[in-house]
Amino acid sequence: MAYDRYVAICQPLHYETMMNSRACVKMAAGAWISGILYSMLHTGNTFALTFCGGNMVDQFFCEIPQLLKLTCSDSYMSEVGVIAFSTCLVLGCFIFIIVSYVQIFKSVLRIPSEQGRDKAFSTCLPHLTVVSLLVCTVVFAYLKPTSSSPSALDLVVAVLYSVLQPIVNPVIYSTRNKEIKAALRRLLGVGNSPRIHFLSFSN
Repeated sequence: MAYDRYVAICQPLHYETMMNSRACVKMAAGAWISGILYSMLHTGNTFALTFCGGNMVDQFFCEIPQLLKLTCSDSYMSEVGVIAFSTCLVLGCFIFIIVSYVQIFKSVLRIPSEQGRDKAFSTCLPHLTVVSLLVCTVVFAYLKPTSSSPSALDLVVAVLYSVLQPIVNPVIYSTRNKEIKAALRRLLGVGNSPRIHFLSFSN
């Protein structure tokens, strides 16, 4: 999305050629493949660990930091290494997003009309909102000092980045689409109603 916004705002005349279907398929495939490899790496390392700390996980899913609390194996350092490697990858993506938006904001600030600047900013806000929600909750969950006793805040944060963010993401982006907006209006009965159509037809 950061690249899409960058091309749309910084290079609008080349948007159709740069963001064609082939480019979208490549980016989607890259995200899926990296996600699968990331999951396989964690799964393989998790099965290599020896657990002796009970079978109660202080979370509603098998989150890696919670699983590491239950291990008594010296090989847990390999999982810590995987987490460090994953952090580097995520940090690289985060830096790419920051650099993209620095270029976007520089281009937006050069737009002479205030209406044009507002429209450009409004196209970026949904993506920035989702990314900020994800980054803030993940940083809080993984970088805060670990405690032996679980807290309700840990569960709320986990829901925010694992459940709420994937749900909100397509909703925010879909409401930018005119066709989906029109379909939602028809579904909710907002806007043009059948009676208005009938009256305008009879007139």
